[in-house]
Amino acid sequence: MATISAGIIGGGGYTAGELIRLLLIHPQVTLDFVQSTSQAGTPISQVHEDLFGECFMDFVATPHFEVDVLFLCKGHGHSKAFVETHDIPASVVVIDLSRDFRLANASNPFVYGLPELKHAAIAQSNRIANAGCFATAIQLALLPLAQAQYLAKAVHIQAITGTTGAGQQPKSTSHFSWRHNNLSVYKAFQHQHVPEIKQSLSSLQEAPLPPLHFIPLRGAFTRGIFATLYTEFEGSEAAALALFQDYYEPHPFVQVTTDTIHLKQVVNTNKCLIQLAKHEDQLLIVCAIDNLLKGASGQAVQNMNIRFGFPEKQGLVLKAMAF
Repeated sequence: MATISAGIIGGGGYTAGELIRLLLIHPQVTLDFVQSTSQAGTPISQVHEDLFGECFMDFVATPHFEVDVLFLCKGHGHSKAFVETHDIPASVVVIDLSRDFRLANASNPFVYGLPELKHAAIAQSNRIANAGCFATAIQLALLPLAQAQYLAKAVHIQAITGTTGAGQQPKSTSHFSWRHNNLSVYKAFQHQHVPEIKQSLSSLQEAPLPPLHFIPLRGAFTRGIFATLYTEFEGSEAAALALFQDYYEPHPFVQVTTDTIHLKQVVNTNKCLIQLAKHEDQLLIVCAIDNLLKGASGQAVQNMNIRFGFPEKQGLVLKAMAF
């Protein structure tokens, strides 16, 4: 079985911790190094305590580029600076988990890394920009409608994320005493993931997009995104189900149902569950993902699998924490 070597830049945060866990269990990957400026020389398992007894490596201060794939887990705004100040060989596959390269422009060589939209392009690219967590959930809820040219009326979106969505650095709104038994709206109508959502939907739908009214919420739980969307839909619930099932038939991590779904069905997995229901002229779409896996590190490994020709689910067959 062919194997590849991997390196991680910026190894101290939540997404890096999940990525390390996934790469250690991947049968076709050897994790070569994990770089961290702040944690250099520290055992990885001291920072990512869930890896105690599983990982016996230390963080390194200086990376090298003699690897097959390089994951960038640096904060937003820092990945672009890293790429510009380091001579990364063109032959090295770079998968960036920040938002620095998600928006297309003439000088951006990165392919947008949402497998259910860009599978063929990902398979051919050495520069991949992982999709954002909210953006992943919302796009997966809307891509079939956009492809069918059915996004005609305003889409109303409410999505709640856990504390890990705010990153590992402590903040006043992620402090336990503030977040516990609490709920709040933030960045209403102006979340930073909206431009990449519009970019993807516009690539499928020929007509101009309707307004996307997105209300993000902070939840009193650790991980996961639970999104509810509704928009006018002329067809029946059965027609919507067939539309979504046809779109996602080639994509192994997305499951569509008319049964009630809940967040614990996806936590700790790379799955996306979508529930559909028709209410009068409105189609309700409910979408659940794990923000750290399908919304970040799991999707990065999925992109790696696609790029290197591995089975798409390799290293990602994970049981949900359903209880």
